Parts: sequence; C-alpha cells; structure tokens
Amino acid sequence: MWERLRHMIVKEFIQILREPRLRAMLVLPPIVQLVIFGYAATTDVTLVATGVADFDGSQETRELVRRFESSGYFRVVRSAASAGGLRDMLDRGQVKIALQFDPGFARDLRRGRTAVVQLLVDGTDSNTATVAASYAGRIVQQYSLALEPPAAVAVRPVGSVDLRLRAWYNPDLRSRNYFVPAVIAMVIMLTALQLTSMAIVREREIGTMEQLLVSPLRPAELILGKTLPFGLIAFADVALITAIAVFWFEVPIRGSLWLLFGATLVYLLSALGIGLFISTISRTQQQALMSTFLFFQPTILLSGFVFPIQNMPQAIQYLTYANPLRYFLVVIRGIFLKGNDLAVLWPQLLALLAIGATVFTVSVLRFRRTLE
Repeated sequence: MWERLRHMIVKEFIQILREPRLRAMLVLPPIVQLVIFGYAATTDVTLVATGVADFDGSQETRELVRRFESSGYFRVVRSAASAGGLRDMLDRGQVKIALQFDPGFARDLRRGRTAVVQLLVDGTDSNTATVAASYAGRIVQQYSLALEPPAAVAVRPVGSVDLRLRAWYNPDLRSRNYFVPAVIAMVIMLTALQLTSMAIVREREIGTMEQLLVSPLRPAELILGKTLPFGLIAFADVALITAIAVFWFEVPIRGSLWLLFGATLVYLLSALGIGLFISTISRTQQQALMSTFLFFQPTILLSGFVFPIQNMPQAIQYLTYANPLRYFLVVIRGIFLKGNDLAVLWPQLLALLAIGATVFTVSVLRFRRTLE
C-alpha cells in the first residue's frame, strides 16, 4: 500500500511542479495577499463585549456601569470576582474590554478626591481597542461632569473620575498585528481550496482519470494521494508566510510554533475536505475555480475578519458556527499575540476537529461514489 501511495504522491508533485502557472500560484498569491491585506485591511466596530470587576460595590460604580451599558457602545457580558478572573476573560476572548473598580472608589468621590477606574483592553484587535478607549473616555468624562454641582450652589467639593487605560497583548495598538495573522489563516484556506478543488477535475479534463481507475490504487489510496500533497504545500505556505509576518511585518509570536502547526493540521482537514467536495461536483477546472471563490467570499464575511460577529443578526451568527475560519482566527491570533496554550484554545480546536471530520467524511463518501 505505502509503495503505491508513494508513487501516487510523487506523480502529483511532478504534475503540479511541471506547470509554470501552477508553480507561480503556489508562491506568489500567498505573498501578494499577505502584503496587500497586511497594509490595507481596515474595519469598523460598533459593539464591544465588556467584563466588570466591581470591588467597591457602591451606588456610584453601579451608576457608571449603567452608563456604559445604556450608551449602546458596550454590552456587559461577564462579571469577575477577582483581577485574575478579568485576565482569564481577556485571555479566552470572552470580552474585549474590562472595567475594574478598586475599593474606595465611592469614598474618594464623596471626599472630593479623584477616583480611579481601570480600563483593560484586549489590544489584539487594535481598531476595537482604540474605538473602545475613545468611547469609554467620553462616558467617564460625561459622568465626571454630571458630578459637578451648578456654580451657584454652594456645596462641599465633589471628586472626579480618572480613567486609566492599559492595552494588553498589543500595547502599541498596531493594526497590522491584528490583521496579518488573520491573512495567514485566509491564505491557508484559499490555497488548499484552489489546489484540491481542481485535483479531480484536472484528471477528467486531461483524460487520466480512467487510467487511475484501472490502476492498482484503492479508493482510499487515491484520496490520500490527491490530498496529502496539497496539505504539505499548505504547511510550506504556513512556514513561509509566518516567517514574513514575523521578520518583515514584525508581528510578535508569543505562543508555541508546534501548537500553531498542530492547529493548522486540524484546520486543513476542513479546507481539504471542502476542496475535495467542490472537485466532485465540478465538471471543469473553471467551474471548480468559480465554486471555490463563491464559497471563499462568504467564509471571510462570516469569520469575524471584516465585520465583528457580535454585530451580525442573530440568525447569521448561528451560521458562523459552521465556519472553520471563525475558530482558526481565534486560535492563530491567540498563539501570535496572547501566547495562548492548549488549555485556553481547546474549545476552538475541538470545534475545528468536529467540522473537519464531518466535512472530510462527507467529501470522501461523495468522492467514492464519483469513482464508482
């Protein structure tokens, strides 16, 4: 079996590398897309998931939190009993910002002092962090102005509120640090889809499918022979564009490279399976290419790369749960910027594994029926 499989893989590599256009497609599009998206991609944010740690528990802190919620810019989704709880929320991506009120907040206001509220921002998404900090500063400023009595009324002095901003994971709030890892995820998906979707169709068009069907190759060996080369090429692209991201764009990578490649393997299961499915339903390479782009564009839109998922209608949000790119974006950004490990990323990896196993199984079954 392994000898036949080896010959099949060698044959695929020879067929891929002897075509000048295909050779160029393996290297140039990943680099071009990385450069274009790395410099040009931008987005807007309207809603921000917020966590709160209120260690003062006073009427004043509750009023300030209420102002954040009623502003329409923030949505309090989590409460923490400790500072460590806030950090865990940010690590897991459950919230984008966190408000921390230390004991004595209300006492300082009543004594005419400056009360401090700390705003912790997930800096991996620099655009969201900048917008959130701007909104938060405006709300705190309005709250401080509301504390001041009219000039004609003689009352004891009232304190003010000082907002202390701290950006985690991306202290300089560089948008490139947010977008470049996402471009890596998209390039992997696009490369795997393009190459795999045209694998079976190309054999039909050049008339070699019949030769494969009468060869000693079993269906499982043919499937592996058709997908493994493209998986290896995708891994090579990961190494290439990761090196460009780190050494050219100076994007930090704080997590494990082994976890990155392991997560990519799970992610590729979905990409290769979808590409194989497209290949079985297409009659020509042109159809396969068009089907790939018809699938790829909605995949990007529903991944959270362009538009935050929490801003989408509820029905659309349910569709994103079937999108493997949604989960891999969380994984790759967590590895690059947060240094997340398996203990934090396992829910996303488990979802990727479930989607990949389902898609690949369905595609293999359809491929077998196509051969028959």
